[in-house]
Amino acid sequence: MKLTPDKLKKNVDLSNFEFKTTNEIEPLTTIIGQERAKRAFEFGLSVTTKGYNIYMCGPTGTGKTSFAENYLKEIAKNKPAPNDWVYVYNFANHDSPIAISLPKGMGKVFRKDMTDFLEFVINDLKKVFNSEEYENDKNNIYNEYQEKRTQLLDKLAEEAREYDFEIKYTPSGVYFIPIVNGRAISEEEYPELEKTIRDEIEKKVKKLQLETQEVLKKIKVLEKELKERIKELQKRIAVFTISHYVYEIRSKYKDNIKILDYIDSVTDDIIENLDDFLDKEEEDTQIPLQFVPYKKFSRLDKYKVNVIVDNSELDGAPVVYEVNPTYYNLIGKIEYDNEMGNILVTDYTRIKAGAIHKANGGYLILQAKDLLSYPQAWEALKRVLKTGQIYIENLKDIYGLFITPSLKPEPIPVDLKVILIGSEYIYNILYTYDEDFKKLFKIKADFDSEMDYNQDNLYKMIQFISSFCKKENALPFSKDAVEKVIEYSCRLVENQEKLSTRFNEIVEILAEANTWAQLERSNVVRKEHVSKAICEKEYRSAKYEEKINQMIEEGTILVDVDGYKVGQINALAILDVGDYVFGKPSLITVTTSSGRSGIINIEREVQMSGKTHSKGILIISGYISQLFAQDMPLTLNATICFEQLYSGIEGDSASAAELCALLSALSDMPIYQGIAITGSVNQKGVIQPVGGVTKKIEGFYYVCKKKGLNGKQGVIIPHQNIKNLVLCDEVVEEVRKENFHIWAVKTIDEAIEILTGKKFDEVVLLARQKLKRYLDNLVSFSDKKDE
Repeated sequence: MKLTPDKLKKNVDLSNFEFKTTNEIEPLTTIIGQERAKRAFEFGLSVTTKGYNIYMCGPTGTGKTSFAENYLKEIAKNKPAPNDWVYVYNFANHDSPIAISLPKGMGKVFRKDMTDFLEFVINDLKKVFNSEEYENDKNNIYNEYQEKRTQLLDKLAEEAREYDFEIKYTPSGVYFIPIVNGRAISEEEYPELEKTIRDEIEKKVKKLQLETQEVLKKIKVLEKELKERIKELQKRIAVFTISHYVYEIRSKYKDNIKILDYIDSVTDDIIENLDDFLDKEEEDTQIPLQFVPYKKFSRLDKYKVNVIVDNSELDGAPVVYEVNPTYYNLIGKIEYDNEMGNILVTDYTRIKAGAIHKANGGYLILQAKDLLSYPQAWEALKRVLKTGQIYIENLKDIYGLFITPSLKPEPIPVDLKVILIGSEYIYNILYTYDEDFKKLFKIKADFDSEMDYNQDNLYKMIQFISSFCKKENALPFSKDAVEKVIEYSCRLVENQEKLSTRFNEIVEILAEANTWAQLERSNVVRKEHVSKAICEKEYRSAKYEEKINQMIEEGTILVDVDGYKVGQINALAILDVGDYVFGKPSLITVTTSSGRSGIINIEREVQMSGKTHSKGILIISGYISQLFAQDMPLTLNATICFEQLYSGIEGDSASAAELCALLSALSDMPIYQGIAITGSVNQKGVIQPVGGVTKKIEGFYYVCKKKGLNGKQGVIIPHQNIKNLVLCDEVVEEVRKENFHIWAVKTIDEAIEILTGKKFDEVVLLARQKLKRYLDNLVSFSDKKDE
């Protein structure tokens, strides 16, 4: 069946929609054509059971990320904002900072309250310990101590006089100087004394030394009591001084048990370390710095509040899209300071939040490819989802790379929904090889690359274009421009009954059409601007297509587009060079002879044939056997070759061409070279649909155009592919002028008649006669050989 121009592309008609430009259309507020994915997404969000996170998959450019962001931001407005999170010093174990949750916005408030609390406490303590009343109380204790000390020393001196000794106090100790005949004896005079006198002196010294030791012990006890009494005085005064501040802050946070415990710990620490508030801080120089697991605190540092999550600005649940999901960006980190050149130290104030902290209580969006490309990021995310807690650990601690003191912050409970966006390939890999994946991501939101061509989706497409214009401040699109864009959408999916959902490619055309309109100083984007954008976009990427067509025109690549030849036909193939796909003719030749080898696939013999292509050759063998070997054996050698093919070949879309060429070679019926064919065939001779028919037809048309159109050239396609025709305006116009033709066929019979101009039965008869001659020749040869 020869196709008329109206069958060759989608004729978009928006007459049912009353508008002149997209300025009159309300912008789009929802996603188009993804009902299945949307339902899955919505259901996944509604399930609160553990493990119902969402994996969004589908072709690139279908709007997965923008849909997820926009949808989540909309529903998040109606969700409660999650709590803030802070870390505070752990006075019981400084290696394990304490995590505290507070209502939204209260993290900063609590931090300020603690800062004010410490300032008031310090100022009041300084005042009270510099007061005259405190000095009097302290002096009274000192005076009492001095009085008791003096009494002890006076008693010791009196005992020494009774033994005829004077007492001399020096920094190095207590010395007893003997008195003989009313005079103190010097060290030089002592040896000259009589031995009996010296012996008596030594006996007395020993007794005095024992008495002195007892006195010194009592003085030390007094000194200890003095310190304790002064410390008790300080504590009593400090407790009285700060008690009202403690009461105020405890009253404010009376419903938060962890904060109350923390305030108690702070209070106890202040009381136990009053010297830190009296300008008497002493550095601890006994422990080498490299063994100190946290920074040396100033007097206020350990009382600071580290707010790691501040939700004060949120109006609902958080929606976090982490574009760089490294391990640290996900779970947070503990930063270090480099002191003394090569010593790393840290403290709880250097704990930083990650994306999971920020998304806690809401939604976290991640790109699967990016997540999997960073070491430990995927494992860290799974650990959070499995445990329901987030542990902040540096990678060096996990791998044990450095022996550096670190912290082990208290884990924070996590309640969030993770949306992972990626390809179908990544989904299948994870589902197959990662046993945790199927437990943690139980919802698959599968985005389609196409949607039905109907009035509802047409209007949404118009709204989409209107949204683009308003968002990008672009010129409005006229109705005929919108029709051209929708036609291009059909072309992207190569289906007159579908529209593309790869909106990134549509947006590129919208942006470029707007630019062409602006360059022409137009106040509206028209059809010709859209056409210009499409043509220029294809032209920028069509270098390889032009090079190949030039080689065909020059005769470097052998392709005939006119004349009749036996056993030779033009098949059509698709070449993909990344950003551009185009069709090109491929010459197939077939030779036949008498023999028993059957059909030989040259590409298979040299291991250049893929499995599907080899299967196609076997199907052709089945068809030939059914057609010709019902009443006689096949005695045939037939070789099929893709000429000038220097790389592998895959697919069965050329099997119809191969079969036609084989029938031509068997019947010696020439095929017109100006007609190419694409399509696969089954063993019954039925033509089956293939992909890429639009590009294949256009590719062959451009070759014919280069070598000269003669009004007889064209392409044969499977009839099922009629709906896949979305040809460019140039090809449609040439068909309208009958300079080029397109036929749609159902069976190989119809194709042969178009290619040869002869009835199929006539071709079969001639082929049967040749096969009979092959058989007779083989029998005759065998008989002669037997003789």
